Amino acid sequence: MSNLSSLKPSDVWKYFDQICQIPRPSKQEEKIVAFLMQFAQEHKLEAKCDEVGNVVIFKPATPGMEGKETAVLQSHLDMVCEKNSDVSHNFEMDPIQAYIDGAWVKAKGTTLGADDGIGVAAQLALLASTNVPHGPIECLFTIDEETGLTGAFELKEGFFTGKYLLNLDSEDEGELFIGCAGGLDTVVTFDYEKAPVPTGSICFRISVSGLKGGHSGDDIDKGLGNSIKLLTRFLWRTNTKYDLRLAKLEGGNLRNAIPREAYGVFTIHQEDVESMQNDFATYFTDVKNELKTTEPNIDLKLEKIALPEMVIDETTQYDLLNSLYACPHGVIAMSRDIPGLVETSTNLAAVKFIQDNQILISTSQRSSVSSSIKDIAYMVESVFRLANAKVVHSDGYPGWAPNTNSAIMGITVEAYKRLFKTQPQVRAIHAGLECGLFLEKYPVLDMISFGPTIKGAHSPDERLEIATVEKFWLLMLEVLKNMPSKK
Repeated sequence: MSNLSSLKPSDVWKYFDQICQIPRPSKQEEKIVAFLMQFAQEHKLEAKCDEVGNVVIFKPATPGMEGKETAVLQSHLDMVCEKNSDVSHNFEMDPIQAYIDGAWVKAKGTTLGADDGIGVAAQLALLASTNVPHGPIECLFTIDEETGLTGAFELKEGFFTGKYLLNLDSEDEGELFIGCAGGLDTVVTFDYEKAPVPTGSICFRISVSGLKGGHSGDDIDKGLGNSIKLLTRFLWRTNTKYDLRLAKLEGGNLRNAIPREAYGVFTIHQEDVESMQNDFATYFTDVKNELKTTEPNIDLKLEKIALPEMVIDETTQYDLLNSLYACPHGVIAMSRDIPGLVETSTNLAAVKFIQDNQILISTSQRSSVSSSIKDIAYMVESVFRLANAKVVHSDGYPGWAPNTNSAIMGITVEAYKRLFKTQPQVRAIHAGLECGLFLEKYPVLDMISFGPTIKGAHSPDERLEIATVEKFWLLMLEVLKNMPSKK
């Protein structure tokens, strides 16, 4: 255990520290689910778990608050599992090594899991409290938000009863969210044939590292580098000048994270080595200059290695490099209605060589306009169809349309103003929240989302701003104290 419990509010940090000890990758939430059910039993609270692993824990109103409407507080149990390549960490077994670094809490070489572990911790602190006034509470914990929204998709009608929901999965203190983007994934598969390594070849490994990475929705407009695009750019240009043969190209990991690292293995004729190395030095200088503001720690390496056992066939190599270079990535359109809001984007997330001589490419598309989600997904599909690849789209998930007449929004805005003597910003977010799916099952829900400040989510640079956790906690309690009375 770390010393996080020395921070304020101590109960919230105590539970966050405990959560960090429990492995909880997406689709493997069994241990944290068991922890929650045991927690409910120890605190003599009613709880239930559905078939997929969603949990709801009920707490009665405190004396004098029985007439308040029921508040549903919701967060997700899973975390994005990303680590630096030089870090040894098994997310299925090892605890997160959280530590205090000045004004922030970070993790040693991995994602921290504050997204959304800090929301879970706040719920547990509330459920365990004995001196916090509140009406009836239902704490909802969903599974697999990060990789499939499985918990929200499988949520059954009647699992909870409240009509006012506080989603605790936002990452910017001082901002209240009343809408989010919808999205889908587009997955691409290339089949390749193995080919012999050309005689007289020298083999090189090129790598891109040191990028910040980040959330493929909330950070897509930050000008961050995409390791796959940067790697492909050099390989594509080198392929047009020399007889390059590709043995491997891999990068990225999760569809909702901007890829931070990538590498390629290729061969080239001995007589072209010096010229290619000079090209690389020029390219490295160009990229460092282009990204000096947003990616000051970028690193590109080129090193000779042993010859590979094979290279991929020339046709697939041609199709792969051209389609990756052409594949769109980043912001496609800004909102015409809400200044500063990204409306539509796409993320080239991962490239992996998998079994059966296949190359798997993962991408994700987001938009606050449902028709635009399909438009950009079809744009991505068209690029890879030109390259003779197989393309499959996921079913996707709906967005959450803003309700500017929301009662819970008004309560939360006034609570924030009372507490902090300033006006919060109310806006929509270009990231996926589970709220859109909740509305499909519970159309009467009135929802708002807020949280403390988290930077670098979905990357090992993830960090949680300590001072904002107390503000997040105080706001949550103030909203609960001012819930509407039952009609």
